[in-house]
Amino acid sequence: MDGAAYQDGRRVPGQLTLDEAWRWHERDDLPGEAFVWVGLHMPSPNEIATAQKMFDLHELAVEDALGDHVRPKLEIYDDTLFMVLRTARYFRPRSELNLGEISVFVGEDFVVSVRHGQASPLSGVREEAERRPDLLALGPSAVLHAIADRVVSDYEPVIDTLELRERELERDVFSDSRGQPTREIYELIRQVLDLLSAIEPLSAPLFRLATGCERWVSPDIAPFFRDVSDALVRSVERARNLYNLLATVLEANQTQVSIRQNEDMRKITAWVAIAAVPTMIAGIYGMNFDHMPELRAAWGYPAVLTGMFVICYMMYRRFKQSDWL
Repeated sequence: MDGAAYQDGRRVPGQLTLDEAWRWHERDDLPGEAFVWVGLHMPSPNEIATAQKMFDLHELAVEDALGDHVRPKLEIYDDTLFMVLRTARYFRPRSELNLGEISVFVGEDFVVSVRHGQASPLSGVREEAERRPDLLALGPSAVLHAIADRVVSDYEPVIDTLELRERELERDVFSDSRGQPTREIYELIRQVLDLLSAIEPLSAPLFRLATGCERWVSPDIAPFFRDVSDALVRSVERARNLYNLLATVLEANQTQVSIRQNEDMRKITAWVAIAAVPTMIAGIYGMNFDHMPELRAAWGYPAVLTGMFVICYMMYRRFKQSDWL
């Protein structure tokens, strides 16, 4: 847990426990703009239940905060705004996409953030936000913006890595190697689809925060949410373009496989045709007949071998010229 109190945009010295954050939240003798920010990482049901009781959080929102793979959304319960964001990280050594979740409860004088999975770390977000006391002085909506901005910014390096991986697979498809990257292409397509399903639904909540939540979002913070929304739109467009490109690469790979199979069949057919000539001649002279041409001649054996070689060589040259070999 990481808890702190803020007054007029500046952090009150010290770190608060959950009880201390609640007592600070209950105070009504504080001048200026004051609120508390409580960050919970992988909380137990008992911990989240305690926070629910202290800050009067709606049970449906708490259920979503404890859930897994909740769709990004923005909801309002009584005096609390609730938002779910999906985070993304990509581990290149294992070619693994990890998706996490951040649930944020925003009240008039408190922010409670709950992280699950490989979520974007919020310690850096807190430090960056504290360097902008002019924004923190605007209230809890500044914290919500800082969290959303970090989550959306973390999408870009993930998409950069996926695009780099796509270019590598594209080179493999059109290289002269006999590798079969079909499985890798399909896995990358699945990862792009998972990423799209996690980030695309966030567009509507961000647009709503930028345009239609005057009670919860300070007018001075709304333009910052529009900037985050624009960044998300760019990430979604890049991910969709990447998906379309991967689908094309997969089709090209299947075409390359068919071409290679046709080339292999032509080579096999050519070699079979060449091998048929000596097989036929040897079969004829292997028959048990007394009267056969040049059967008793001394030069008959080398002549037959020479004839086999000449015919096979001519067929080989012909197939080579026709690009069958």
